[in-house]
Amino acid sequence: MTDDDYGTLYVVGIGPGLPHAMTQRARDVVETADCVIASNLYQEFLRQDGTLPPETAAEATDGGAVDRPDGWTDGTLLRRPNGAEQELVRSSMGQQVELAREAFERVRAGQTVAHVSGGDPNVYGKSDLVFLMADEENADDVPIEIVPGVTAALGGAANLGAPLSNDFCTISLSDKWRGWEEIEEKLRAAAISGFVVVLYNCWRDYERAIEVVREERADDVPVAIFNDAGRGEAGRNLEDETHTITTLGEATEHDEKVGGMGTSILVGTSESHEWENDHGTYLVTPRGGREVEDF
Repeated sequence: MTDDDYGTLYVVGIGPGLPHAMTQRARDVVETADCVIASNLYQEFLRQDGTLPPETAAEATDGGAVDRPDGWTDGTLLRRPNGAEQELVRSSMGQQVELAREAFERVRAGQTVAHVSGGDPNVYGKSDLVFLMADEENADDVPIEIVPGVTAALGGAANLGAPLSNDFCTISLSDKWRGWEEIEEKLRAAAISGFVVVLYNCWRDYERAIEVVREERADDVPVAIFNDAGRGEAGRNLEDETHTITTLGEATEHDEKVGGMGTSILVGTSESHEWENDHGTYLVTPRGGREVEDF
């Protein structure tokens, strides 16, 4: 088989998961792929506008319904209105290594594979694992393309107004692959440097993280706690999609607003401030103190 006979492995960021927040490129790849690897939650989102066919168009495979090498995960065969067929494979946290191997084999067999990642694949998503596995499995022959998506920091910022208009960074609080000392060092450096900081994986030691930032930043700087940014009524946590504006000094008093994996926390700077009009309260971080005449 030559490289021309290969398919392509697309790692597709679908943003929050709702149809309106996906790029057209992401939708096109998912709609035309031979195989879609996605969690049950993302499958549900992708069905909402027909990016994936409804469950009524699906049937379980038995290992022989499609031509595939031995060992491939049984999935669901989807039939689209135009007669095209896709295989849908459920992704779960404990299967990522096996699914990456499976995706490589499918691509070598000529299939186009869409491996779905929430948010953006490069922001604590699946893209690094795919490249790590490609190196581990000597899969340098497999074409890989990353399709970007809207990450939580951007979705939350859009709901809040303009909090990321100056320099910002994201920091994950997950200590699964690194120790707290490294996380604390990054938090402190970001706080000293004057970045707006967006914290991910806030179910892990968010109170501890806030206390580190407080050592370097005033208690009155604004903080926003937001859940399932961009998901609206389809949010997983609390009362669906929510956001709360508070201060750094009072951020840890809002435990009821920190709902798990869907929660992110944005810590502003000394220049960040609330702005109100007749329609609501917004959070704004000006870019270097610019005035209207500077435009």
